[in-house]
Amino acid sequence: MKNLLIMCGAGHATSTIAVSKVSKWLNDEKLMENVKIYQSKIADELNKIDSYDVVISTTIVPESIKDKVINGLPLLTGVGLNEFFVELKKRLTI
Repeated sequence: MKNLLIMCGAGHATSTIAVSKVSKWLNDEKLMENVKIYQSKIADELNKIDSYDVVISTTIVPESIKDKVINGLPLLTGVGLNEFFVELKKRLTI
């Protein structure tokens, strides 16, 4: 089971949109049963980011965690969405 965190600035609006789109994709890819999704705001997660296997953020993250985070803006804009899901699948299957 992979732990997936989806976070935004406040933990409500954009992360909710991202959770919805990622959940649909996980269902379509038959991966949902292998992933536990968590939703939060970035301020609550900075010190425990290593608790998650995969992290998606729709907000700017500090340099110290950038290598651990997938940029979730494509979930909101649609720009680069295919590349986003390729990266997500890669990280979920490692």
